[in-house]
Amino acid sequence: LGGVPAIVRVPPTISKAPIVLWHGFGPPASEAALMAALPLDDVPAIKVYLGLPLFGKRAEAGGIEALRQRQESDVALKVFEPIVAGAARELPRVVGALREVGCLDANEKIGLFGFSAGGAAVLYALAERDVPIGAAVVVNASTGLGASVAAYEHATGKSYAWSDASRALAKKTDAAARAADIAKGDPPPAILIVQGTADTTLTPERADALDEALAPHYAKARDRERLALATRLTHDISNSSDVRTWTGEWFARFLDPALH
Repeated sequence: LGGVPAIVRVPPTISKAPIVLWHGFGPPASEAALMAALPLDDVPAIKVYLGLPLFGKRAEAGGIEALRQRQESDVALKVFEPIVAGAARELPRVVGALREVGCLDANEKIGLFGFSAGGAAVLYALAERDVPIGAAVVVNASTGLGASVAAYEHATGKSYAWSDASRALAKKTDAAARAADIAKGDPPPAILIVQGTADTTLTPERADALDEALAPHYAKARDRERLALATRLTHDISNSSDVRTWTGEWFARFLDPALH
């Protein structure tokens, strides 16, 4: 879809704008695995499950080992930048392709979902505003490069050597710092932040901070921004009924009607 690997799920009846979904680095770590975990059959919208750059069909020779080497070389500029920021940069091509095939009207705002690193891509896309987004859900999401580096350091016990380039990327992708950009619009995008209380990869503190940063910008639309804590949910969302239910309900409530 626009040159991006994708699985497209088309329901029998379509009455909502399309939803674009990104997986993460861990399970579910592919478009097929995310579709299995989150089919969203109760939402009458076309679902587009996108593969992240450097994953699946676009993985480098060497697979996981090649990705590990990138991580050890420079987790910010060789992993986060091409994969997370790269995914967000691909979104206009995907939206353009949906319009070309008649799945998206020129005036429609898409729904956007992201898990973990995919959640960081969603938040960055919301801040950059390159495509119209009406409703978004992020689950156990990295809130930017700073959060991802902290998770990397925690998991490996290694310290990341920051550079001017990586600091600039951290600033650009810091969702809490860019809350005003994310919340622009009348109405602003409807954003649901789902966070597992037992997630040790990306801990609840980051989700709390993002919620606190967004809240003042949603003072006149409080129902359109929410933090939902999933008790005992770890980082893996493959079998979470709460995530499926909350995501489906959010898109059913806030996703724009289909116009085509």
